Amino acid sequence: MEQRKKNNLSDLLMIHGAVLLFGLAGVISKGITTGSMMITFGRVFFSSITLYILCMATRTSIKLKSKSDFMWLVITGAVLALHWFSFIESVRVASVAVGTITFSTFPLFVTFIEPVMFREKLRLKSVICAIVMLIGVFVLVPLDDLAGFSVAGLASALTYALLSLLNRRFSAVYPGSVVCFYEQSAAAVVLLPFVAVMRPAVTGIDIALIAVLGVFCTAFAHSLFVSSLRRVRVQTAGIIAGMESVYGIILAALVLKMPPTARELIGGAIVLGVSLYTTISENREA
Repeated sequence: MEQRKKNNLSDLLMIHGAVLLFGLAGVISKGITTGSMMITFGRVFFSSITLYILCMATRTSIKLKSKSDFMWLVITGAVLALHWFSFIESVRVASVAVGTITFSTFPLFVTFIEPVMFREKLRLKSVICAIVMLIGVFVLVPLDDLAGFSVAGLASALTYALLSLLNRRFSAVYPGSVVCFYEQSAAAVVLLPFVAVMRPAVTGIDIALIAVLGVFCTAFAHSLFVSSLRRVRVQTAGIIAGMESVYGIILAALVLKMPPTARELIGGAIVLGVSLYTTISENREA
């Protein structure tokens, strides 16, 4: 029992580490001048290479057990590409704030879809936590931006919810690095034609920053997140992932010298409170 609690706490800390790196990605992106599509493609390109090298260095077999698993991992990679594309589109038609808020609704999708997919009981506590966390994220966004909710933003949230649930299935069978390698590679293949058509201009600094995004904020972060799903419910992981906006605000204040507003402090406190409660509660139930 004691060892199980330690393993569960380790997984919960892995999720927080991954979400912290997700938040760092937004800060790093501020210094990149090329378009969002190129940033997205570059992330998965460098990420897939990094994950392949990591698997080879650690002698982790990337051989899959069946053709069915390969097919589903490719489909999951396509879902990943669609998620990032829809997120970028929501930011384009509305604003960064609206893109973030609509993406942050994904724990609600997870809360209701996960019990159906895995034949589990819908937990009232998860529903309440997801709603309270969503309220906190709403508080983070200026009122003027709330009218800009878009279909693309909701598609971003739905696809990320599906991605997380599919990753739960694979994380029980394969190491997180292997799952992410196939997903990131598939996403890169899906996005390549769009980049080839758009031919965005890229500077040397852009490439360096995109490489950092791909190695640390994508390959490493997603491996941590997927690996944690082996023992942590996706509902729990989704609620903790709401911390991304809070971590982003903290990192922006430290790195970009952009102090948070009173609204951001209040919303961040709500999200942080729900995340801490979920983390502690989940560890006690282990």
